[in-house]
Amino acid sequence: MLTRSAKETIRLGKEFAGRLRKGDVVALCGDLGSGKTTFTKGIGNGLGVKDALHINSPTFVLIKEYEGRLPLYHLDLYRLNDLKDIEDIAVEEYMYGDGVTIIEWAEKAKKILPKKHIVVKFKVKGAEEREIRIEDLRD
Repeated sequence: MLTRSAKETIRLGKEFAGRLRKGDVVALCGDLGSGKTTFTKGIGNGLGVKDALHINSPTFVLIKEYEGRLPLYHLDLYRLNDLKDIEDIAVEEYMYGDGVTIIEWAEKAKKILPKKHIVVKFKVKGAEEREIRIEDLRD
């Protein structure tokens, strides 16, 4: 799928949120600036998070929680260097919780992701264009 603006990426995230259910883990993979956080804003909007368009990447705090029709747990593993660091922030507790867990830089947590999860891959195609591929491994 190709989005041509941040607005389209947000809209796609909002539509995608309609497919999410309690306990889902969404692994976001892509380079810096590829649209992961923008897509997460759309997910938040679709889940009914208040002020979802103000969602930003939790790069320094690592985890942010938002209230919506399902709780949204937004994790950013960018600054973590190894699996031990990831385990130290109790990522698995969120992955098996009662909400939806969104993990930016999820490739760093590949070994501990549940078998049933969704992978969303982002690729920059132009100044505003993003290629977004969704692979649903839940079923």
